[in-house]
Amino acid sequence: MTATTGRTRPLPIILTEVEAVRVERLSPSFVRVELAGPELAEFGVQGELYDQRIKLIFPGPRGALPNLAGEESWYAAWLNLPDAERGHLRTYTVREVRGAGRDARVVVDFVLHGDSGPGSCWATRARAGDRLLLIGPRRGERFGGIEFAPGGLREVLLVADETAVPAACGILAALDADFGGAAFLEVPESGDVLDVPVPAKINVVWLPRDGAPHGRRQVAAVRRHLELDPTDDLIDDRQVSPDLWETPTYSSSGEPIEPMSGPGTGAGARDGLYAWIAGESKVVTTLRRCLVEEAGLDRRQVAFMGYWRHGVAMRG
Repeated sequence: MTATTGRTRPLPIILTEVEAVRVERLSPSFVRVELAGPELAEFGVQGELYDQRIKLIFPGPRGALPNLAGEESWYAAWLNLPDAERGHLRTYTVREVRGAGRDARVVVDFVLHGDSGPGSCWATRARAGDRLLLIGPRRGERFGGIEFAPGGLREVLLVADETAVPAACGILAALDADFGGAAFLEVPESGDVLDVPVPAKINVVWLPRDGAPHGRRQVAAVRRHLELDPTDDLIDDRQVSPDLWETPTYSSSGEPIEPMSGPGTGAGARDGLYAWIAGESKVVTTLRRCLVEEAGLDRRQVAFMGYWRHGVAMRG
C-alpha cells in the first residue's frame, strides 16, 4: 500500500504499510525493529533526525491494518473508522535510518512493559514479516516532530527515562564532536544499559532503577550535576501539568516564548547550556523547576516533554 492517489504529486508525508525485516532483542526492556517498505526511499528530513517522532498504527483485534492510502487528512479518517478496524496509534522515535533508496530501513527501538499497551504487546511478539502502518516525514516536505534544537549552544544536558532513551540515543549519535555536556539515562534494570556512540566530550551516565522508584535517581543526579541542594524529591501530583510540552519556541500553556538572541541570561544561568528533558510528566515537571527556577536557566535554553504520565492511558 502506498500513499499516492490519482494525483500527480504524492502526499507531503510518508503514509505507508511497512514490514518488519529484522527484530533484535537488545536487552530485557528494549527490542529493535527494522521496518522496510518501498516508500521509505523518500523518508527523511533536511539535516539530522535527532529525536524525530513518527506515528505507528498497530493491527486491531482482527489482526488487520486500516486502509488509509491517499488520505492527506489521515488522522480524521482514522478516527472515523469503526473500533474493530481502527487499530492502535502510538508515537515513537526514529532510532536511525539505514540504507538508501528502496533499501532504506527505519529503525525503531521499542520499550517492553508487558501487555499493558499495544506497542509493547506487538513488539514483545514481533517477528520478521509482521506489518504496521507508518506515518513520517517525506524528504523535502515540512513535517515537524524534532524538538532537539540547541541553536548555537554547544553544552547539552540530556535527561531521559526508558521511553525517551531511544530519542536521546538518536541525539547523541547525531551530535558533532564539538558538543560537550552530560546525559542521564534512566532504565528499568542494569541489563538495559546499552552501548551507544557518544561524542568524546559528553559524559553518559546510565541510571538503572533496579527496583528504585521511578525518576528519583534522575532528579538526584541532575541536581548534583547542576550543584543544587541534594535531594531526590518529586513535586506533588497536583502540580503536574497534564500536557507538559515546552520547547524554546513552544509552550503547551499557550505562553509565547520570545526567541533568544544570545546565550542564557537568567540569574544563575550557565551560558551555552541547552537542556533536553523527556519522560514521565511528574519527573519532567520536577526537573523543569530545578533548571528554570533553581539553576536559573532561561526558558529558551530548555525543552521539556512529558512523553507519558503514571496512571494515564496514552492517546497516541
